[in-house]
Amino acid sequence: MNNQYDINIENTRPNNAKVNANINQNPYINQNFNPAANTSQQNNSAGGFNTGDFVKGALIGAAVTYLLTNKTAQENAFKAFGKGSELFQAGIEELKERYEDVKAQIQANKE
Repeated sequence: MNNQYDINIENTRPNNAKVNANINQNPYINQNFNPAANTSQQNNSAGGFNTGDFVKGALIGAAVTYLLTNKTAQENAFKAFGKGSELFQAGIEELKERYEDVKAQIQANKE
């Protein structure tokens, strides 16, 4: 069958196809990465273990746990928050009064 419609399969393959490509090779993984060689850099980097940050986190966690489990500590925290909000509201009222005083002075100066 040597007619014009015969197809040669070898000629249909692209010239740039990699026949013996390594299917286990991932281009997104650094093949030269050696974790044992980078341990000193990891301890000082942002992603590494930092003793100071660990101690801060442990203290904050202990304080939050104490607050969430101790009823008297919760009551004292809410009382302090209530006093703080009262002082904040009093400060807002004082600012409103000062604003009204300044507004009244401006009106008096116009007349």
